[in-house]
Amino acid sequence: MADHYEVLGVSREASPEEIKKAYRRLARQLHPDVNPSADAEEKFKEVTHAYDVLSDPEQRRRYDMGGDDAFGGGGFGGFGDIFETFFGAAAGGGGRGGRPRSRRERGQDALVRVTLELGDVIFGVHRDIEVDTAVLCETCQGSCCAPGTSPQTCDICHGTGHVQRQVRSLLGNVLTTQPCNVCQGYGTTIPSPCATCAGQGRVRSRRTVGLDIPAGVETGLRLQLPGSGEVGPAGGPNGDLYIEVTVAPNAAFSRDGDDLLATLEVSMTDAILGTETRIESLDGPVDLEIRPGLQSGDVLTIKERGITPLRGSRRGDLRVGVQVVTPTRLDAKQRALIEDFAARTKAPTPKLAEFQQGLFSKLRDRFRSH
Repeated sequence: MADHYEVLGVSREASPEEIKKAYRRLARQLHPDVNPSADAEEKFKEVTHAYDVLSDPEQRRRYDMGGDDAFGGGGFGGFGDIFETFFGAAAGGGGRGGRPRSRRERGQDALVRVTLELGDVIFGVHRDIEVDTAVLCETCQGSCCAPGTSPQTCDICHGTGHVQRQVRSLLGNVLTTQPCNVCQGYGTTIPSPCATCAGQGRVRSRRTVGLDIPAGVETGLRLQLPGSGEVGPAGGPNGDLYIEVTVAPNAAFSRDGDDLLATLEVSMTDAILGTETRIESLDGPVDLEIRPGLQSGDVLTIKERGITPLRGSRRGDLRVGVQVVTPTRLDAKQRALIEDFAARTKAPTPKLAEFQQGLFSKLRDRFRSH
């Protein structure tokens, strides 16, 4: 059998592109539908087989090490062809009588991460998001061709996307169907690719996507925007865009489901006598009554000043844990007043409580019980 490199007319150091160009040139000359000479069909089969081996890196490596018997070059070769015949042609090439591949394919999904403030999730927020994805080529509008040109029917497979050839096997002569190596199974070629997108029908670009983020989202939640991902090759359908949300920590408030938690420092005198104060919530000021005798660890609940749930309409609550602040520096007059107060009251002797807990543990348990 003739050397595959000699059949294609290339050197043993030829690049894959040189091998492909040589095959295309010879295939156009020898295809039986183009060349009616008696020996054209056999030469075409020989050229095609040589290309099949040398265009595959692994097969070419094995061939260079000692021949191509493993690839159907003679004797009992052609096992891969037998399996393709009985179990279907190679992927993307279309089986016998099948259709050519479509250049248009669905685009990939895209993922963008967005960081929100805690206040943004109370009622929801609108964001304009910058997305770097593949978009439709404006020059060719997805045709992949230079302006004024169009795809041409492949002159080897005549638009079917596949070619048939006869090989020898254990079962005798077997007719196999293979993807056309000239058009890669598409049935058409693009003689003049679009210069803007290099014949891909799409280019990379930054674009702005408007997004209404609903209330109640949490860190790790993904929002799906169907059809807002990457455009597919040759102007194929867009994939989906996924927005992954991260809610940044807040210095004053934390989240517990749909409720907001906060800690309020109250002076000892205000805790004893009671007072009214105003605190700033995430959506405006709130008036708060400090009743007389308030203790550290008590929880004040402000209804419907929490977060609007993702599914629902009633807002959660704002729960404020109280921390009574004991003064650490007293002048002489203040100390005298406190001593007089202590003398007039019968304060219990200090002792361990039934359950000794730190303030934060106490507040946590109080929050959970309310």
